[in-house]
Amino acid sequence: MSDETIDTLLIGIDAACAPILDPLFEKDALPNLEAIVEDGASGPLESQIPPWTASAWPSLYTGVNPGKHGVFGFLAYEGYDWDVVNATHVREAALWELLSHHDMSSVVVNVPVTAPPPEIDGAVVPGYTAPENPACHPDGLLSEVREEIGEYRVYPDPEREQPGEYVDLVRMRGAAFRYLADRFEPVFGFVQFQQTDSVFHEHPDRQDYVEEIYRAVDEEIGTLLEECDPDTVVVASDHGMGPYEKYELRVNEFLDEEGYVETTTGGSGMPAWLPMLNSQLREGEEARAPSPGLAGRAIGAAARVGITPARAGKALRAAGLEGLVKRVVPADARRAGNEQVDFAESTAYMRSRIELGLRMNVEGREPEGKIPESEYESVREEIIEVLSAVETPDGEAMFEAVGPREEYFWGPHADEGVDVVMVPNEFEQFLSADFKGEVFGPPTEPYNHKLDGMVAIAGEGVDSDADLSGAHLFDVAPTLCAALGVPRSDRMDGDVLGAVGPTDEYDYPEFDGTVRETDDEEIEDRLSALGYLEGNE
Repeated sequence: MSDETIDTLLIGIDAACAPILDPLFEKDALPNLEAIVEDGASGPLESQIPPWTASAWPSLYTGVNPGKHGVFGFLAYEGYDWDVVNATHVREAALWELLSHHDMSSVVVNVPVTAPPPEIDGAVVPGYTAPENPACHPDGLLSEVREEIGEYRVYPDPEREQPGEYVDLVRMRGAAFRYLADRFEPVFGFVQFQQTDSVFHEHPDRQDYVEEIYRAVDEEIGTLLEECDPDTVVVASDHGMGPYEKYELRVNEFLDEEGYVETTTGGSGMPAWLPMLNSQLREGEEARAPSPGLAGRAIGAAARVGITPARAGKALRAAGLEGLVKRVVPADARRAGNEQVDFAESTAYMRSRIELGLRMNVEGREPEGKIPESEYESVREEIIEVLSAVETPDGEAMFEAVGPREEYFWGPHADEGVDVVMVPNEFEQFLSADFKGEVFGPPTEPYNHKLDGMVAIAGEGVDSDADLSGAHLFDVAPTLCAALGVPRSDRMDGDVLGAVGPTDEYDYPEFDGTVRETDDEEIEDRLSALGYLEGNE
């Protein structure tokens, strides 16, 4: 390694939180991460609403809420159409762009929503929502990294066994970062590990996988600290993770019963994106929305007389044969027969469960809006009142809070978010946008996101006794500015955490770029396979 050391290193561990880390600390499984926590200042890091990867990481690295940076989930909507978000949807400067303003260099590896990368002083290898072979900065960097360290992939190879493939991806992140840190000698470094989240979505019953992946991350942290020797190290997560053991509310099913949603069948509602063959994804071929085929046409015809896969599934569950439809009938055929939201004919609907909210069909805003602009507030208040009263079959409140988006988002892009925000009670109640024949059921995923992640700060000039209680996701970027000795942006919503000294504010240039479509549709299929496009398939 070079004799030059990194001033400040940010290590992002997706979904890391005390309930996951503490049992591993007790087993002495994570000595390097535990040392950072014990030697520095640490505590819970409250995430934002919504606490999901594609919106939360941009909030962390810009220091502003989604209403200012413009990303509310994995999808961006224009009318009834949608696109997977990319870095051009983030309409606020990232920390590394602020540093370039001060002629300070950065190396950024595997951070979500950073493709296409900006031209900064340093290097960027994009992470989640990028294509498998993303453009990097500088041009040609990905080939250089692969030549130097061997394999480098953004996403796991589905042909390889787990957890070995996850562990390999973790090691690729560390190796790539160390090579680039040596090559570019940055002042600031940021490396993110995504598999600590993915394992819970894809293998929720395998705690042995979780431990092995976290052990691999800890090994990489140890090597990074030894070889890069940062003056200050910050570890942060975008949200927490934990079990969902109560109920799932099928929001659109509920809205249908309440008269706010109109449905359609036969494949003419929500756009259908079927996960592609793994070989297509690895080779970067264009994704296609396939025809439903004979089975799909038959099920679509049955649906038009009231026989849908959801209703058949309800009967099968009663007979103890849950899952038979999924095993026997192709996914594209099921979609052709299932009820779907008819956006043009509906009043309000959930587009994506991870947005934690409803979008309303407003005249003059949506292509075929139904709600007159003059009635927007009264209809929204009515919907909020209806949702606030929802109780689970056990008589518990479904939601901790239901309110207008203005209570959660502010800034020039707040009107791109949901109209009504719904916060599940203690994040133990699951939300779904799908139709499944019943309003309530068991959670689709036994593990999912929680509001509290974690943060730890250690190194030179860090007050290890600082109280970090109340730390928020928006505080990470201004804290990093302070640690690096540069002024924070005056548009940042967070504060500098007490573990480092204060910093001044500065009026940095505002975003002046153009949003570009995500032109590689393989990304949509990656997200679909993880269930993130539910309600848009």
